[in-house]
Amino acid sequence: MFLFIMITLFVFMRGKRRHYHSSTTSFAPSNSHQNKNTTFQSQICSLTSVEGQSSYFGAQLFSYKELLHATTSFDSSKELGKGGFSTVYYGKLQDGREVAIKRLYEKHNKQVTQFMNELEILTRLDHKNLVKLYGCTTRQSPELLLVYEYIPNGTIADHLHGIQSNQTTLPWPIRLRIAIETAQALVYLHASDIIHRDVKSKNILITDNFTVKVADFGLSRLFPLDVSHVSTTPQGSPGYVDPEYHQCYHLTNKSDVYSFGVVLAELISAKPAVDITRNRQEINLSSLAINKILQHAWDEFIDPNLRFQEENSKLKDEVISVADLTYQCLQATSSTRPSMEQVLISLKKIQGEENMEVVDVTKVDAAILKEYDSLSSSDNGEIKCEVIVHKAESTPQGSSSNYKQNASLDQAVIE
Repeated sequence: MFLFIMITLFVFMRGKRRHYHSSTTSFAPSNSHQNKNTTFQSQICSLTSVEGQSSYFGAQLFSYKELLHATTSFDSSKELGKGGFSTVYYGKLQDGREVAIKRLYEKHNKQVTQFMNELEILTRLDHKNLVKLYGCTTRQSPELLLVYEYIPNGTIADHLHGIQSNQTTLPWPIRLRIAIETAQALVYLHASDIIHRDVKSKNILITDNFTVKVADFGLSRLFPLDVSHVSTTPQGSPGYVDPEYHQCYHLTNKSDVYSFGVVLAELISAKPAVDITRNRQEINLSSLAINKILQHAWDEFIDPNLRFQEENSKLKDEVISVADLTYQCLQATSSTRPSMEQVLISLKKIQGEENMEVVDVTKVDAAILKEYDSLSSSDNGEIKCEVIVHKAESTPQGSSSNYKQNASLDQAVIE
């Protein structure tokens, strides 16, 4: 009996020791958690290390008190716009400069990352069609603030289908110039190994004389040299996201080309990128644009304020040529899209060559049109993710009639 009691006690004590060791192990921090904390701390250290300096990588450092005064304590009447991570306010500095102040919502890991990302990218760039960064705050600020030049005339979204669309109509020559200047900015970014990743009409500001200023680099990525793509979680705005990037997590500079194609469609149609009041197949403007271009349904696609049917043949030729280029940019796979440099060359030719050959994209092979209709009506359209993407590749020549729609563009909508 005594022996039985001793054996039972031994087994019980041994089980308790095992339980103790397993529970202490389960509360040990994971490597990934430690890495995240290390990254966050290093970013905070980058901010705190500038204390006592007057500039950071060439960007002026502002006190929180000065920016609070410039915006009248972030008065809601001074709001210029809101995004997923920040609100932008109008402000006037003590030296008289008018500025736009981006106020990030919270000072945590994701916001600090975006703050540092935008600061790092914009301080190394200098282009007439990119918004200028004046400076930022330091760790003494209770909030993360970025200070930009103020662009007074709103965005092209405001003028095409927003608050200013009922007041004035942008004539076609200005729309074409906006397209060219936006393309110039993107070509410059790509040459600097930067992918914008959030090209949209709300991020294209225009001055009083309608000069373009591309803005919002919070989601931008520095692109490593000599790689075909960057694998990263898809980010961007619904209606503008490259469907290949959305499905395959492959980010390339052709992702910006797709988004720019949606902007071109907006410039032609004055329709928003996403409109849930449209029929299901055309909620995304990209799908609507391809469908109408292929079917020669100009009355259902081109902004009636352009008086397309009444104007001279030069305007018609230019609009059709830009529509053809839009079609090429909106191809579902990146390998069949032109580069931004090729897009810019095409736009400049459309603007400057009166006698250039214009390809009528409405003369589409019936088989292609039939294939597109079947794809648009199918719920099973998929993009093959084994596509080999190259950073600088040649683009198939010709008009939209030489391409085939590879998948339903409804995939571009982010649920």
